[in-house]
Amino acid sequence: MNTSRRILLAGMAGLAVVPTAVAAAPIPAIGGATVAEERFARMIAAAHAPDVTCARRAELYAEAHWPDYVAAARAVLDARV
Repeated sequence: MNTSRRILLAGMAGLAVVPTAVAAAPIPAIGGATVAEERFARMIAAAHAPDVTCARRAELYAEAHWPDYVAAARAVLDARV
């Protein structure tokens, strides 16, 4: 699976749980995020970048905004178990 498809699927998974995750945890926890949660949050953030067609801009957006997506990443990772 190529990177852009993986980012797109992660973004779709993040969109599916964002409303419930935001209601459950309105304040993202940056310090308490595990490595898996941080990586998945960065992937979701990259998928939600304004210009997802440019990989560098998506990376920069993900670097700046990944803490906003920690709650969604936790919800997706918890749903897998």
